[in-house]
Amino acid sequence: MVIDFHTHCFPEKIAERAIGKLSATSGLMPYTDGTAEGLKKLMKQDGVDISVVLSIATNAAQQTSVNNFAKSIESETIVPFGSVYPDAEDALNELERIHSMGLKGVKFHPEYQNFFVDDEKMKPIYKKISELGLICVFHAGEDYGYMPPYHATPKRLLRALSWLDTPVVAAHWGSQGMGQDTLQYLCGTEIYIDTAFGYGTTPKPIQQAILEKHGVEKILFATDCPWHAPAMELFQIESLGLSDGEKEQIKSGNARRLLKI
Repeated sequence: MVIDFHTHCFPEKIAERAIGKLSATSGLMPYTDGTAEGLKKLMKQDGVDISVVLSIATNAAQQTSVNNFAKSIESETIVPFGSVYPDAEDALNELERIHSMGLKGVKFHPEYQNFFVDDEKMKPIYKKISELGLICVFHAGEDYGYMPPYHATPKRLLRALSWLDTPVVAAHWGSQGMGQDTLQYLCGTEIYIDTAFGYGTTPKPIQQAILEKHGVEKILFATDCPWHAPAMELFQIESLGLSDGEKEQIKSGNARRLLKI
C-alpha cells in the first residue's frame, strides 16, 4: 500500500484558475489539472492507494467553503484535512466544526497565511487543535513563491512544537531548503516529517542523514501533488538504501497509524 500524505486539489469551478495562479507565482509545472478527479487519475497511474488532501484557507472568509469542499471529496481513496485562518475571529469555532465533520487534521501554510508558527497568538489555536486530537500539518521552510524571512523554519517549529500536544507534521523533509537546520532542531523530536517535493530539491545525503537521526518510524511518504508526481518521490524512496520493512513504514505504515486506518 502507498499513502501520499501531502496532496492538493481544488473545486472544479476554480481549479484551472487556482492552478494557473500558483504555477505563475512559483514557476512550477503542475502534474494534474488541479481537480480531485485529476488527482485520482494520477494516483491510479503511479500506484498510490490513498491521498491526504491538504487545503488552505488564505483568508477568514474562505474557512467555511474550504472545509465544506474538503468534506465533499472524502472517499475510500481521499482523506481530506481542513484549514483555519489564524486571524479569523471564529477560528476556534471552525476547528470545532472541522472535528465534528470527521476530518482528521488541519493544514497551515504560514507563508500564504502570513503568520510565524511560534507567534504567541497561535497558542489558543494550538491548544484547541490538541484538545480535539487533530493532526497538525505545517508547510515548512522555503516557498518558491516567497522571499525570506520564512515563517516556519525548523527553529521556530521546535518552539511551536512545545505548545502542541497532538501529532505534528513538518512538510518537505522537515523544512524545504533548510536540511541542516532540520537535522539540528527537529530530528530526534516527536515531530513527523513528510517527504513532499523532495525529489531533486532535498539532497540525497540530507535525506539519508534525516532518516538516520530521526528514524523511519516518523517519516511519511508525500509528494506535494500536483507539483510533483508520485512516481518521482517513489523513485527517490527506492534510492535511499532502505530495507523492505523500512520502505513499508514510510510508504504507508506510519500514515496508517496516524490516520487510524
